[in-house]
Amino acid sequence: MTVRLRAHHLLCLLTYVGKGYTPAFTTNYDVVVARLNAGENVQLVEGPDDICAPMLADGHHCLNASIVERDRQAMDDVAMLLERPLASGMTLALDAALVRLMRSGFAANATRQAYAGCEWSALCTGIAGSAFAGARLRGAQEALNRRGARGKRG
Repeated sequence: MTVRLRAHHLLCLLTYVGKGYTPAFTTNYDVVVARLNAGENVQLVEGPDDICAPMLADGHHCLNASIVERDRQAMDDVAMLLERPLASGMTLALDAALVRLMRSGFAANATRQAYAGCEWSALCTGIAGSAFAGARLRGAQEALNRRGARGKRG
């Protein structure tokens, strides 16, 4: 299986610390992060994704033109950081090395243009400024290494 993500959520994941719009949204976000930490790949999509799912029935902003523009900018920013083109439909392995690279770019403001006008921008800036303390996304390899280390101590 793959986790379907719109481009700006690929960046939002970097600073996710368990805060969200509603309890259902946060619970779902925790499930998505757990899937990624367990090694599921990301499929880039246009429009609502697996993170948006709990909000769609309420006519949430997921379909607004400003969010579509945020996705476009995020896709461009991440593609520049990764030094390769990205497009909807592509699959990424979100391993620990890629998470570190993306966090480095995020902290250096290389991938922050998409956050113009985002209501979560101040929170995300604070988390990046604290070296991503409390962020729940670790990336697949680190999660696999932790499971392996627990098994070896055993």
